[in-house]
Amino acid sequence: MKYSIMVVDDDPNLRVLLQQMLAFRGFDVVEAENGADALHKINKQPLDAIVLDVMMPVMNGIEVCKAIRQNPDYLDIPIIMLSGKVHQEAVQEGLDAGATKYLCKPIPMTELIDEIKAVLQVGPISNSILT
Repeated sequence: MKYSIMVVDDDPNLRVLLQQMLAFRGFDVVEAENGADALHKINKQPLDAIVLDVMMPVMNGIEVCKAIRQNPDYLDIPIIMLSGKVHQEAVQEGLDAGATKYLCKPIPMTELIDEIKAVLQVGPISNSILT
């Protein structure tokens, strides 16, 4: 099974890096450049998980997460917040907004892949493509 992941980040370099690394591991990747773009794209195709930056223009990740969680159609989509905000209050705010996981940047790609696979419940990471 091929999983579809949305990567939401205002940093185009990070978005491209995440897209390439996830695609290499067998994920289909949808990119969104900010929160409003993510909310626009979320209903365009089924998603299995979302990797969501917190600090973005237009709509921040907390607002996006809350908006997603208000829609009953999207309650089961795991949301992994990925942020440079590392203090406990920020982590708690993300979890309170409805994030499944809150991870701090920078993060090794293997750890991010492990976390994505964990929320998708597909087992430990391997170097092979997802099937």
